[in-house]
Amino acid sequence: QSQLVESGGGLVQPGGSLRLTCAASEFTLDFYGVGWFRQAPGKGREGVSCISSSGGHTNYADSVKGRFTISRDNAEGTVFLQMNSLKPEDTAVYYCAAHYLGDCWNDAYDNWGQGTQVTVSS
Repeated sequence: QSQLVESGGGLVQPGGSLRLTCAASEFTLDFYGVGWFRQAPGKGREGVSCISSSGGHTNYADSVKGRFTISRDNAEGTVFLQMNSLKPEDTAVYYCAAHYLGDCWNDAYDNWGQGTQVTVSS
């Protein structure tokens, strides 16, 4: 019973860009802290980026700093992950998770999406 939906994944060449969107099916993400996670085959799920419920704080994994940007559109109640300069090692299923009035990071994210596939290959 996923309440979050990720979109925007696909196949892209190294150096290309993708923009992922996280949206809630029954509510808006305004005032929710949101994290982006990814899981590659044979690997554990890792945190990629997060944004606080207020939008005032963000954080990025070292592997994506300078390349990925997390943001939110409060008018639409959505959260984005802009991914630039993509590398093959970015290939994974990307998930978003949310928690009401949550911080960045929140260990108790209680809303998760089903994930969207990102494949970076030449």
